[in-house]
Amino acid sequence: MNDEEQQYLNNLDKQLWAAADRLRAAVNPSEYMHVVLGLVFLKYISDAFKERRLELQAAFQDPANDYYLGTDADELIAQELEARDYYTETNVFWVPALARWDFLKDNAKVAIDTVLTVKNGKTFEYKFKGIGRLLDDALEAVEKDNPKLKGVLDKSYARWRVDEALPGLIDEFSKIPFNHGALKAKDILGHIYEYFLGEFSIAAGKRGGEFYTPKSIVSVIVEMLEPFEGRVYDPCCGSGGFFVQSERFVLEHGGKIGQLSIYGQEFNPTTWRLASMNMAIRGLDFDFGKEPASTYTRPQHPDLRADFIMANPPFNMKAWKEGVKDDDPRWKYGVPPDGNANFAWMQHMIHHLAPHGSMALLLANGSMSSNTNNEGEIRKALIEADLVECMVALPGQLFTNTQIPACIWFLTRSKAERKAKRSRHGEVLFIDARQLGYMKDRVLRDFKPEDLAKVADTFHAWQRGVGYADEAGFCKAATLADIGKADYVLTPGRYVGAAAQEADAEPFEDKMARLTAALGDQFKESARLEAAIRKNLAGLGYEV
Repeated sequence: MNDEEQQYLNNLDKQLWAAADRLRAAVNPSEYMHVVLGLVFLKYISDAFKERRLELQAAFQDPANDYYLGTDADELIAQELEARDYYTETNVFWVPALARWDFLKDNAKVAIDTVLTVKNGKTFEYKFKGIGRLLDDALEAVEKDNPKLKGVLDKSYARWRVDEALPGLIDEFSKIPFNHGALKAKDILGHIYEYFLGEFSIAAGKRGGEFYTPKSIVSVIVEMLEPFEGRVYDPCCGSGGFFVQSERFVLEHGGKIGQLSIYGQEFNPTTWRLASMNMAIRGLDFDFGKEPASTYTRPQHPDLRADFIMANPPFNMKAWKEGVKDDDPRWKYGVPPDGNANFAWMQHMIHHLAPHGSMALLLANGSMSSNTNNEGEIRKALIEADLVECMVALPGQLFTNTQIPACIWFLTRSKAERKAKRSRHGEVLFIDARQLGYMKDRVLRDFKPEDLAKVADTFHAWQRGVGYADEAGFCKAATLADIGKADYVLTPGRYVGAAAQEADAEPFEDKMARLTAALGDQFKESARLEAAIRKNLAGLGYEV
């Protein structure tokens, strides 16, 4: 994506967010997100459907095309354009006539009880009861014709009572151009969906992390794991950010989307719906289980052995163990404590890892050093089993919803047996990335592309044994014996040491003379300001 296209997307983000923000006065904050994202979803699937429809129409009318139906076959072409197989064969959602964006836009402002004629392969009548009810019926029709979305879409527009605000919002969303430069509808609307999730995360405060992991962290993990082909799993998938970034990685490296099989699970019903919509917007095939459910007590993929596992589980989750037994086969390296699920998430993921698989999970920094409630023993067992591949300490302020310091654990089933990459057996790579990144605004930090490249390239160089060297203050390859001597603590700062300081050419005596002179000037200015303040206060009758 070039700078001009990125600027275009940034401007579009602001324009649409401003339009959507008009709903704040009419909608409960907890429902605001669903009103907007439901419209984004309908707009995208309609645009993708319309694009495919135009392709088909051109093919049906082109004598040089295998789909050619004849020059005078208007009626036959109209019928064929409503054949759903033509759409599903290219992974485009079939959109029933009632749910197509043009129909919704054209009828958003008609009078109550107007009878509308809806045309597709068949013609039927629809009695209008308000735009909210029409959107609910449209989503119901989409679910009915696309079983993958059964129970996923939030059909509550009539209940939200936002009929006055919806026509204007639909008009604004209708202005989303079909494409821009090399950007297609999928690129544009997928970007908007992701942007809105981020904005809702900020607006939701602490609860925002339930559905959104910052793109900077997702990008680091995906670039390091390189999920190019195979089964990808996230046991607490949120809105599916790891899957989206994995898709981008595959496409950027010349692969095809079908190379990845996506599996996820999510406990929160709202977030489970968001994830399913997110995958549908991008045309990705996915399996998020039959329902939202607890990963611990109702795993939706019990027999899955994934090639890549990526997750951002809730930090230091306390209430997790109800219904889970101490002799659960997942607890191979030790029983996780009742009051902290960090090592429960980790062992669940290891349990579902394929023999040559790799995984990464984001955890609070305490997981690297805590020795309470069996955590230290579990960590020791994981290290001695040579499962831990790399530890990355992250800078602060990457999250919208928490300031808890975080790290990324990278683990692999068998360093010695991996074929694609040869991790060093009996070693762990430590990367201290706390000094990387930049402040994108007053409260949030992000990574630059060169930051991502530095971390990922260091990891891959170490894995492959080509071009790697320890760098004081940034990275260090430590043996298991080294880690044992450090009481099995995995904090990168303990191993990488301090960065070398640049030599200061200024003589000490000259520096001290310069600094003390500057300090003297500051003392004089301070005294002058103090005298002026005392004088002004005295003039007001206040002696100090």
